[in-house]
Amino acid sequence: MDQTTRANLDQLWSADRALQNRAFESILAATEHPVDWAYQAWDEVVANLGHPDNHNRAIAAQVLCNLARSDPERRIRRDFPALLNVTRDERFVTARHCMQALWKVGAAGSEQQALLVAGLTARFDECRTEKNCTLIRYDILQSLRNVYDAVQDERIKARALELIARETDEKYRKKYNTLWKNV
Repeated sequence: MDQTTRANLDQLWSADRALQNRAFESILAATEHPVDWAYQAWDEVVANLGHPDNHNRAIAAQVLCNLARSDPERRIRRDFPALLNVTRDERFVTARHCMQALWKVGAAGSEQQALLVAGLTARFDECRTEKNCTLIRYDILQSLRNVYDAVQDERIKARALELIARETDEKYRKKYNTLWKNV
């Protein structure tokens, strides 16, 4: 790992928000493609999924989702429950940031895809009693759409349509269906 990358990783957890945001943007850009330093950062990123600062939790979740494409050892299998737990964060904005990045895990390979789909299916069912249930469900279905667009696996589409059919409120069922109109 080069010095700039190491400095950016260290600055991800900085109290200086400007410094932290620049580092975050840099790390996200770098991890849009596989990187050879993923495991040098992995455990630190996973540890920050439970950081007291919700901003750090959101950053950790998004970075870990990006690192999934650089994970030949498939460590994400071990750490996915902690990542999915961030979608239940007490701060809804943190939960949403995680949820909106989760699809990248499913795009990393078929095993990761199965893990993601199972996790999102369980999350779809369990969120029914949560304050922002309809928005959570929309984000879940958007995540499934994003991974479908990336890998073109018809099983993902079938699962998404199955989840939409479970929605009892016609208004929301129609809204969710808009995500899958042009498929």
